[in-house]
Amino acid sequence: MINVVEDINERREALLNAWQLTNKVLIVSAQVLIDDRDRGVIAYGDGIITSRNTFQKYYEQEELKFYIDQVLEVDSIPIGLGIYLVFRDEMEAQKFRASRFHSRAKTPRLITKVRRFEDYEHLLQPLMEFYTERGRLPAKGELRNEVQLKEEFRSFRQAFKVVLQVTYEDDWDMITEKRRQDLLLYLALSQFDRRPKMRELSPEVKQDIKSLFGSYNSACVMADAMLYQVGNLEIIAQLCQKQTLGRKLKNSLLIHISVLEKLEPLLRLYEGCASRTVGRLEEANVIQFSWRIPKITYLYYPDFDDNPHPILHSRMQIQLNNLRVNHSDYEEEENPPILHYKDSLVSPDYPLYETFKELTEKEQELGLLDDYHQVNRLQGWLKFLQENNLKLDGYDLIED
Repeated sequence: MINVVEDINERREALLNAWQLTNKVLIVSAQVLIDDRDRGVIAYGDGIITSRNTFQKYYEQEELKFYIDQVLEVDSIPIGLGIYLVFRDEMEAQKFRASRFHSRAKTPRLITKVRRFEDYEHLLQPLMEFYTERGRLPAKGELRNEVQLKEEFRSFRQAFKVVLQVTYEDDWDMITEKRRQDLLLYLALSQFDRRPKMRELSPEVKQDIKSLFGSYNSACVMADAMLYQVGNLEIIAQLCQKQTLGRKLKNSLLIHISVLEKLEPLLRLYEGCASRTVGRLEEANVIQFSWRIPKITYLYYPDFDDNPHPILHSRMQIQLNNLRVNHSDYEEEENPPILHYKDSLVSPDYPLYETFKELTEKEQELGLLDDYHQVNRLQGWLKFLQENNLKLDGYDLIED
């Protein structure tokens, strides 16, 4: 916590000493953004003295990154508001960056029975898991049971032909394309600071690029083309408006965070411009994509699953054109915003999708959501339920 060190030189020295002791990764944190600098604080040096008589240096998010990078001569990685990681090994840093855009994928299901596959399923399963993880066949030395597999099938390619006899090839092609898009996101966003040289990438990422793009240069050219497009708000608006997932508002798209990796690659990149540079709000579970102005908003609703209309706890807006961050806390508000239409924020495979959908349909059927501005805050919603002699018991809407 470097913001509690009062003396500027001591603060710098503390950071350098911590870095000298670091073997793998250093976590640097500092207080950023306060709601009211006039409430219980007085100016002192380059910070403030709080009402508890303690020194605090408050940083803007980008100011904090610049300070860490300048003192340590590194490219620190934001993982949250006021929290940065600094890796000792650049290869480990790039491996971590790439992993942040690695979307989930399921191993394709078996569609038929083939005796040869059943006889060797125990050998072929690790190969299927590897392909699901990387979107490609392994290189030499990457698969733990390589020797046994090659003894039986001679090569990974021959072994995979047996897998294709019991699964849909299109399912594997979709996984490959997903991994290509993951890598393009990573490479596009790395351009904001300093794109790594090929030798700085981890061996598995090097092999991913070679197998999925042919060359590092080809992958970077495609990534740059994506990055050029993401600055066009007309394209972002079109993509948001045609999305089948998420709730469309007047000038924005609202999604649950579980939907993020299912969006169009360019929308994932749009969000990545915020999370890669500034970091996401800790515990944020809803994301808002604005297209009238370049802005990403992270929202945190505690009890998203358990509360039929969860209360907004905090919000962080990031202006993408200047990286200004605005943070709002609703924890002490008597009449905070609440969430309706939860079914529209998640995908149909979300565990509670049907529960959310049934409640929304019941509320619409009763006309409870006709005047959204009347019910989008807690007190208005409770008053409206009371006027209609209704109450919620969990997800059951019953007469009061």
